[in-house]
Amino acid sequence: MPFKVFGLADPLVKGILATGYTAPTEIQTKAIPAAVAGKDIIGCAQTGTGKTAAFVLPILNRLSHEQAGRKKVVRSLILTPTRELAVQIEKSIRDYGRFLHLRTLAVYGGVNINGQFSALRQGVDIVVATPGRLLDHMNRRTIDLRQVEVLVLDEADRMFDMGFIRDVRKIISAVPTNRQTMLFSATVTPEISNLAAGVQRSPVMIQVGRPRNPIETIKQHIYMVERDRKIGLLLHLLQNGNMSSVLIFSRTKHGADRINRQLERANIESVAIHSGRTQSQRQRALDGFKNGDYRVMVATDIAARGIDVTGISHVINFDVPGMPEDYIHRIGRTGRAEAMGDAITFVSSEEHKQLRQIERFIGRDITPIECPGFTYVHIKIEAPPKVQPGLHRGRFSTMSRKHKIRRRR
Repeated sequence: MPFKVFGLADPLVKGILATGYTAPTEIQTKAIPAAVAGKDIIGCAQTGTGKTAAFVLPILNRLSHEQAGRKKVVRSLILTPTRELAVQIEKSIRDYGRFLHLRTLAVYGGVNINGQFSALRQGVDIVVATPGRLLDHMNRRTIDLRQVEVLVLDEADRMFDMGFIRDVRKIISAVPTNRQTMLFSATVTPEISNLAAGVQRSPVMIQVGRPRNPIETIKQHIYMVERDRKIGLLLHLLQNGNMSSVLIFSRTKHGADRINRQLERANIESVAIHSGRTQSQRQRALDGFKNGDYRVMVATDIAARGIDVTGISHVINFDVPGMPEDYIHRIGRTGRAEAMGDAITFVSSEEHKQLRQIERFIGRDITPIECPGFTYVHIKIEAPPKVQPGLHRGRFSTMSRKHKIRRRR
């Protein structure tokens, strides 16, 4: 199905084709017609399904019809949880709208605010913002949201995860009630449903794929390995496996730096990205990873929603994430746009509880595998009884009952 059938403006279709896209994804096919018709939308889809274009294209189409001779005021506001994602959405707007005379601005922290002041004074049509920096502008009275026509809440579930929801509600109260509101989320929790009920009017529910489950193009693997042998296993996999572009997740920024140093000592092209780096450092690292200058990027969860890089062959959870939702967000960095990907998780004896929580969350057990040619203290967890998704397994009373630790020779 070509994009033209959605009734999009000719300059917009020309911009879409110039990016190399010729056919919409499933979420775009379902969401764009409703959005173009002005309806409120709840879109539930996993990362990598093309949902950014599902709200960007209707916004560009709407504004393109009303731009002649009009003063540049903020008419569309897109809220997103991370600066990396804000930058990516802004780039998508510029790419698709290259033949339109619309101005867009990404508003986020970690950079000098004066450039944002200047752009806002000159006038912009679309603002893509993280909640904290946008509130800063609102408090300084450097942005006017009274003429916003379209509001988008992207990655709404992550807004809750990162504690932004109070800021989000303050921002929503500052935009007109007579607006179109689109909400996109990887999961639709009761909190998301309550939020939608308060900010939307008869929204159209659009769901792609099964909620809460990783997209089908990702193969999931578990290695049971003690914590002090994880770096050895990581080096073994990187040096002996067919891994072309690898994203590694660490629980802490200090851990990310430590992993990165070990990889550099092993002559593996690697870079770290986390909240301890400046915005310019993070952008250079991300650009280098995208361009292939670095084979490996080591990241904390702050990058789980912000990195949008095609061709990531493997995601490796060096540390098991503390929240099952973060597991979904992490592994969603690979297997994007219907390409195949592999997700590997290292699980130590201290992390089996988090693994069980993940398995309950996704409704399936992940069978541990062994790494041929690697000698390590190996933890084997006996397979628990099969349960229906959502039911809780009994707790392990002692490690000796359910765990066997043996040394492979």
